[in-house]
Amino acid sequence: MRNMLAIADKELRSYFASPMAYIVIGLFSLLFGWFFYMYLMVFVRQSEQMMAMGGGAAANVNQSMIRGVLQNAAVVILFVMPMITMRTYSEEKRSGTIELLLTSPVTDWQIILGKFFGAIGLYVAMLFVTALYMAILFVYGHPEWRPIAAGYLGLLLMGGCFISAGLFISSLTKNQIVAGTITFAVFLMLWVISWIGESSGPITREVVSYLSITEHFEDFARGIVDTKHVIYYLSFITFGLFLTAKSVDSERWRG
Repeated sequence: MRNMLAIADKELRSYFASPMAYIVIGLFSLLFGWFFYMYLMVFVRQSEQMMAMGGGAAANVNQSMIRGVLQNAAVVILFVMPMITMRTYSEEKRSGTIELLLTSPVTDWQIILGKFFGAIGLYVAMLFVTALYMAILFVYGHPEWRPIAAGYLGLLLMGGCFISAGLFISSLTKNQIVAGTITFAVFLMLWVISWIGESSGPITREVVSYLSITEHFEDFARGIVDTKHVIYYLSFITFGLFLTAKSVDSERWRG
């Protein structure tokens, strides 16, 4: 446990020692803020129209605004996450420090989990910044906190899936650009795979819909925590880390 936490701390520090962490957090918060502002303006107009028509109550902020903001945030994560994972192993290989890491008195799983939780730490920092936008709603309104918490849980689980897959891809190459490009292509495929099922039969449609990583986020965005979606994300994370372990193990034998 101590070795894993030491590696996670080293990874997290390395992110903030370079402009990468600040660029990723800044870009994500900027895009999140833009979606937040746009949906807020739509929500205000809808509320004014309902009250002008004698509805006597404003629109539901969770359904009319927060759900859309979180769904768009999930798409933004698709583009931002490769920037986090592309350097995890490829940079170690390029600089030659992978040999030192593999010959140090730590297990492969301690290395993998350390890098995974280091990347998760940066991702949590990204989500924390966006939570400040949500705090504005609680200052000036009365949104329900449970759907928001469910949405952020979904973002966290989906981000964990992206990180586990990104770790595996990064472990296959020395080039960060190649790792980032392949990671983005894989993430994009996992996002659009449900579109393929729209023109297929019912069984194929159901299978590809289940494989789509963003389809499982829909219920979280609505404030629903379904066990099948949690199991899917945790299974995806475990499988991604398993593949990374096999890749690292083969690197150790080649070394």
